[in-house]
Amino acid sequence: MSLPNLTISKATFDDEQVSVHFSNGQVSKYHNIWLRDLCQCETDFHPQTKQRLLDTFEIPEDIKPASVEVASADGSAIKITWATADNHISEFPVDWLVLHSYNPVLVTEKTKHIERSLWNAAEIKQNWPAVEYSDVMAKESSVAEWARKIFVHGFCMVDNVPATPEDTEKLIERLSYIKPTHYGGFWDFTADLAKNDTAYTNLTLASHTDGTYWSDTPGLQLFHMLHHDGNGGENMLVDGFKAAEALKAQSPEAYDILSRTLIPAHSAGEEDVCITPTMPLPVFTHHNQTGELVQVRWNNSDRSVMDQWKDPADVVKFYKAIRLWNALLTSPEYEIQVKLKPDECLIFDNWRVLHGRLGFDGNRRMCGAYVNRDDFISRVRLLNLGRDEVIKSL
Repeated sequence: MSLPNLTISKATFDDEQVSVHFSNGQVSKYHNIWLRDLCQCETDFHPQTKQRLLDTFEIPEDIKPASVEVASADGSAIKITWATADNHISEFPVDWLVLHSYNPVLVTEKTKHIERSLWNAAEIKQNWPAVEYSDVMAKESSVAEWARKIFVHGFCMVDNVPATPEDTEKLIERLSYIKPTHYGGFWDFTADLAKNDTAYTNLTLASHTDGTYWSDTPGLQLFHMLHHDGNGGENMLVDGFKAAEALKAQSPEAYDILSRTLIPAHSAGEEDVCITPTMPLPVFTHHNQTGELVQVRWNNSDRSVMDQWKDPADVVKFYKAIRLWNALLTSPEYEIQVKLKPDECLIFDNWRVLHGRLGFDGNRRMCGAYVNRDDFISRVRLLNLGRDEVIKSL
């Protein structure tokens, strides 16, 4: 993302706002109280912590400038002297004013973005995301590559990982801290129902996202199969964003139903646990400003009784919609199967990629953990875009 190459030709003000005239003829208007609240001086904004120091509620409601001037001959900033007892001075660079202009909006994308690559089964097999364990453990640049592949493709394999829980835990912590839940932090488990959840059995698990019963759904999930002396147990992966795209094209009505029908969920297998989210959410969650799809939440096994319908006619529509959705998730066009083996870790974006498991026999030992969503997004952006780029829109 690059800003328009503008300078400031002049600046004027009145009792309500400051008007900045740019070199291309564009005029942007900024409310006085907004500018005073966002003063970037070290007295008002801490340069290290990036936190506001100014007490917003001490700003007079009728705050206005005593003067506004172009601060430099090259038109690179404005200088405001406020009509207050201390005659406080605020300076705003042209790039800051362009980036944050809201009347009108001049820049819609405030920072650079890492683009996702959605996939079906055939496409991902031709562009398989993987990194080497030794590289990740040795070089920060390889952690950046690993994080980027997870974000872009929704999952990534890590090859040649020592088949021990200790080394697997260290691997996860190269990316971010482990998210603890009622299952613990780092897991090391077999099909022994040590937790009353079907993940702790040898049964087939249909493709799903984890944690539909949590308000704070895990961002990433990592699996490492340490040992298996039987048959079966292949893991399924589906790009939920790609499948959602296909559903929307196939049946806009079904996509709409799954975007607005609120689905309650629960985890209640343990005697001392009964977890439900603060509020039910739909299968598809969209950004409240851009409208883009940001999360898929789907686990038919953990779906609770749905008895709160705004329109009872939606009941039949919902069941039709999830039938179409399930057909896409189980289609060979979108679903891939991965036979995990010791020394190979799978990590995936639990907000995007659905995972499942075929039934198996024999002894199968797995380990892994969750990573918080926001911490992963922070890590991938900082490592791949750089701190200056990430924080400039704050």
